[in-house]
Amino acid sequence: QVQLVESGGGSTQSGGSLRLSCAASGYTVSIYCMAWFRQVPGKEREGVAAIVGDGRAYYADSVKGRFTIFQDSAKKTLYLQLNSLKPEDTAMYYCAAAPYCRPLEKNQYNYWGQGTQVTVSS
Repeated sequence: QVQLVESGGGSTQSGGSLRLSCAASGYTVSIYCMAWFRQVPGKEREGVAAIVGDGRAYYADSVKGRFTIFQDSAKKTLYLQLNSLKPEDTAMYYCAAAPYCRPLEKNQYNYWGQGTQVTVSS
């Protein structure tokens, strides 16, 4: 089992920045893929960014050039740096992990955190 705990959400104005963190514990050696997803009420959960075991990163088109996904050297903490935030980035952000995956497809992920809210005002 793997446990994921997110932190770092909050409120900011358009153009601002936030950094989200996801602390992983448990049987983390089994994990090859980690990712951030987001969801707003009434909409599907969507993939934002993912990173796989060899360090390759994948991004949704809507966040390319603004968001950066990275991990600490021990791969115990996943981060998402959010820059140039827009009101449409407002959502609950979830950390996810899987032993294998198609990087931004939510159905590939076994483990999920509880989510952290990001709110961007115009």
